[in-house]
Amino acid sequence: MSDVSTDDAPEATACGYTEYAGGEVPEGFPKTGVGAAGVEADIWDALYEIEDPEMPVSIVDLGLIYDVRVVEREGEDGEAKTLGIVEMTLTYTGCPARDYLENDVQCAILAAGVDEASVRLRFTPEWTVDMVTEAGREALREFGLGV
Repeated sequence: MSDVSTDDAPEATACGYTEYAGGEVPEGFPKTGVGAAGVEADIWDALYEIEDPEMPVSIVDLGLIYDVRVVEREGEDGEAKTLGIVEMTLTYTGCPARDYLENDVQCAILAAGVDEASVRLRFTPEWTVDMVTEAGREALREFGLGV
């Protein structure tokens, strides 16, 4: 079983990769999976393999991943199930690659060996270019973008 939810989706806004907005980065961002262990680490590793469809930068290095966790819960059959949860954002709310990214993230979660996957889109805190990791910044510069 997999699900995708959007808890706080605002109205869609236009995108301009060359017009990145800077902003204050919340404490603890960007999330990179450092310190994760077990299945959570496996999910992080799989997320690093997913690139933004418009440029060769992983969604982790772009700062799109807000949280990864694995929880145990009882399934409908009464058996224990593992649920992999990824909370993420998009570079802007009207991103045309939304479905593509959600599907890839769901597949990455399930490939890590959990029973169920959940992708939760969040738009708070709002993504800014300041959430990109140093590795992501280097990849964007190599791609020809000034960050």
